[in-house]
Amino acid sequence: MPTTQPFAVHRKSFPTMSINPLANLDFSLAGKVAVITGGASGIGAAIAAAYAAKEARVAILDLSLDAATEHARQLGDDSAAFACDVSAESSVAEAVYRVVQRFGRIDILVNSAGVAILAPAEKLELASWNTTLAVNLTGAFLMCQKVGAVMLAQGHGRVINLASQAASVALTDHAAYCASKSGLVGLTKVLASEWAGRGVTANTISPTVVLTDLGRTAWEGAKGDQLKAQIPTGRFAYPEEIAAAAVFLASDAAAMINGADLLVDGGYTAR
Repeated sequence: MPTTQPFAVHRKSFPTMSINPLANLDFSLAGKVAVITGGASGIGAAIAAAYAAKEARVAILDLSLDAATEHARQLGDDSAAFACDVSAESSVAEAVYRVVQRFGRIDILVNSAGVAILAPAEKLELASWNTTLAVNLTGAFLMCQKVGAVMLAQGHGRVINLASQAASVALTDHAAYCASKSGLVGLTKVLASEWAGRGVTANTISPTVVLTDLGRTAWEGAKGDQLKAQIPTGRFAYPEEIAAAAVFLASDAAAMINGADLLVDGGYTAR
């Protein structure tokens, strides 16, 4: 009976791998125009700053034009601010028109504008439900539709929608929020399916609690400690960590990623 020989790896048998030149491992966004809703504060502001650092030209859309203008000023001359209520079709159409007039094109769309109105499902007021869906889901749809038309005409674009771990798991008191974010993931997958053949990809990022000013306030104390204990990494996320994911998905290195939901949750939904 022949003696079994251990498997030996011969390095000479493996050719040297070459990197596809389309996969730019510098993750540069030089010359690209990025539109970011809710870009004056929180996660949106962190993404705007990260994109500017990667040499993108940034259009900050926000309900507060003053806050958006100040953030754009901090980012430099290649950034501009535009007032926009994402829940109103006319406001979205006007803002997108003005962005194209200012920059000539749109390469990246990040939908970061959102609200979280929390209450037990049996006590949640219809107005709160409607507001949550109007901003988090309808607003993202309107932005995708208007900006998507620009991208499809160009033959190139990246859509990045900020969803949440609440799209994957049930969170107490989050009936409207979970519904809106689950819907956003579903919408994004449809866009990914319909548009990728015409050069436009679409993906979502789903964070855990993020330590923005609002996040710190909402999850301070025992409530936050209880949730952190359920996250394998033992902590919440920082805005810059979400921005890093957004830089990657907007870059040429992510050209083959389409219809994905990138969880940045420390493993919370894996348990």
